[in-house]
Amino acid sequence: MKMTFYGQFVAGEDQEAIKPLIRRNQAFGVGAVLDYSVEEDLGAGEAERAELDSCTSAAEKMGGGEQREKQYRAHRGFGDRRSGVISARTYFYADEAKCDQHMETFLRCIDASSGSSKDGFSAIKLTALGRPQFLLLFSEVLVKWRRFFHQMAAEQGQAGRTVLEMKLEAEKLQEALANLGIATKAESQHWFTGENLGVSGTVDLLDWNSLIDSRTKLSKLLLVPNMQTGQLEPLLSRFTEEEDLQMKRMLQRMDVLAKRAAEKGVRLMVDAEQSYFQPAISRLTLEMQRRFNRDRAIIFNTYQCYLKEAYDNVTVDVELSRREGWHFGTKLVRGAYMEQERERAAQIGYEDPINPTYEKTNEMYHRCLDYILEEIKHSRKASVMVASHNEDTVKFTLRRMMELGIHPSEKKVCFGQLLGMCDQITFPLGQAGFPVYKYVPYGPVNEVLPYLSRRAQENRGFVQRANRERDLLWKEVKRRLLAGSLFAPNH
Repeated sequence: MKMTFYGQFVAGEDQEAIKPLIRRNQAFGVGAVLDYSVEEDLGAGEAERAELDSCTSAAEKMGGGEQREKQYRAHRGFGDRRSGVISARTYFYADEAKCDQHMETFLRCIDASSGSSKDGFSAIKLTALGRPQFLLLFSEVLVKWRRFFHQMAAEQGQAGRTVLEMKLEAEKLQEALANLGIATKAESQHWFTGENLGVSGTVDLLDWNSLIDSRTKLSKLLLVPNMQTGQLEPLLSRFTEEEDLQMKRMLQRMDVLAKRAAEKGVRLMVDAEQSYFQPAISRLTLEMQRRFNRDRAIIFNTYQCYLKEAYDNVTVDVELSRREGWHFGTKLVRGAYMEQERERAAQIGYEDPINPTYEKTNEMYHRCLDYILEEIKHSRKASVMVASHNEDTVKFTLRRMMELGIHPSEKKVCFGQLLGMCDQITFPLGQAGFPVYKYVPYGPVNEVLPYLSRRAQENRGFVQRANRERDLLWKEVKRRLLAGSLFAPNH
């Protein structure tokens, strides 16, 4: 692996091993996003039965739990396939210790970033910092609350509007909340007065999301509105203290990392992951941005433009940063889990979250990017990393930067490519004075296998092309050998 695939796409086993490569890149004006490539998927490190058990509530085991949605449940075949079974409790403590180890590794990664360059980034994955099952639950809650808002907007005759144009009349909303038993009119009154209201008398999605903030206890947060029964129902019938602690610890670990990054002048990039985790990952990252991006963009969220909802997500979050006055930091990617996402959606039977074609994803990428570039022009408070291997996208960005008068020296727009790929884009940008970064994954061979498997999928076409080129070269060598003109120039 080290001589071939690993050597091509991964910088080395640890912080020390990667230093020469970082120095070499810096000489060409190319920075680094250090990425200790550990990640977990559902049930990783836990046998399938225990995994399914830990994601299934008592109510579901007894045949209830219709409230849980297919997309946000653990599913056999998409959990872990090992045969041994470990009890959930053992797993919980072993796993918490592993999360702490990952946090320590990320802290060392932040220190290494700060030591190796003045404008460095560190990348982290939230599934490495807590139990993935919590992200699954929290994602479902966020999605259901958002859907509830959309349904109420439709009832108020606003179905065709864009997300940010939907505004619910506070009066009607209060009645709906009271009828559902979410809050009495007296309770919801103070939610909808004064600063909590963006525009007086109406509630938009951001005001609505802020209601979720005020439901601080997690078990309370896991109540979701059931539109059929008109009742507020628990997503899980029992949510243990232990699980409450898991969530708190995950937030604490994020907090420790953000503080260290701010201290060391390193920007923290939170990677996007599978769509069944992503609403929670994005939301938790947003909470970090609200606290740490007051003076400059330190925390960067990632938006996957192959998702159908990407533009809605970007516009809603940018609007929140405008209202609250913090610096919006983002990395735009196309997305890395397409085959897995499509297969899971098809097998389990929910709507495919991915755009139908590559062209649609391109369109989505440019739309999101344009929106952020306009925001940079108007407020100078947003920052974006254009993480793309697509030359058209890079050219599009350069053209729009010129048109909007955004100068490379402002460092509001930077570019990113993966180590081992697209050097023909990265290095010319660095030489021309644009902020550009290589994503530098590192870690032991067995830890980075999920990362490498995605690179293998991505580079299948590339490898085939390389094989074709090699065959042609070999043919030419043989032709010249037979002609006795191996070292003669080609006429």
